[in-house]
Amino acid sequence: MSAPVKKAAEAVAKKTIPAASRAVSAAEAPSIAPSATSSMESQMPWEGWFSSFLSSKLGKDKFDKLRSLVVFKTDHVLSGEQMPRPSTEVPISKDGSIKAQFRYPSPGSQEGGRQPTEDEGTLYEDPYFVSYYPRDTSRRYDDPAFPNKELEEMKLALLPQDDAKVQEAQAAFEEGAKSSPGNKGMFATGKSDFDPTGLRATMSTNHAAVEASLDANMPDHLPMPNWWNKQEELVQWYKDNDLPVPLGNTGFGTVPREGRIARW
Repeated sequence: MSAPVKKAAEAVAKKTIPAASRAVSAAEAPSIAPSATSSMESQMPWEGWFSSFLSSKLGKDKFDKLRSLVVFKTDHVLSGEQMPRPSTEVPISKDGSIKAQFRYPSPGSQEGGRQPTEDEGTLYEDPYFVSYYPRDTSRRYDDPAFPNKELEEMKLALLPQDDAKVQEAQAAFEEGAKSSPGNKGMFATGKSDFDPTGLRATMSTNHAAVEASLDANMPDHLPMPNWWNKQEELVQWYKDNDLPVPLGNTGFGTVPREGRIARW
């Protein structure tokens, strides 16, 4: 069935099929559309007969006093029950003007969930691409096998080059990680034709592709400090007061007094 025909059939069905705002049998279920509201008809009409009997005999004032002695938290919005009844309206705003009701509107009458899509041309455009590590830049350098290359090169350059341990560390760094390099998308059936990077499956993932993907996803929106746009003004203040110019602005005066007092 094509999409236009299916939509037309659904529109006709909504007009002809009665909405179910009551309990239905198993035989009726396939031909009953879900109702937008829950049924207000009690499934236990006998419930509350004793309270109604006492209230009619004692009067409202005496009944409320007696109820306050027996019932804990008489003003509880759910009457002490864990699950609200379909007719119970729960205020969700401070003034009580906005209220929520159990399963209202009913889930069956609502539109389906929307699955957000990724940008076109990216690996995650494929809904079955669920690998997190190709763009997990926050934990990029946590693995000792994959340190920050620039930082490691600087560390090794500062050490004595004639030391045997330094030479050993230099050789290990140039060799790179010794963990499984992945099959780079080459399976028993041949080269993968849907993922040339090999990042879709851990079996085919390789170090070079992961590093390239992390480089492409590294954040480039580093924030500036709040004093960045007034640095000249800050420098001039220190010069006018014959004080050494510090790095940045301390911001001491912006911290409340209570925040500078030890709490112990």
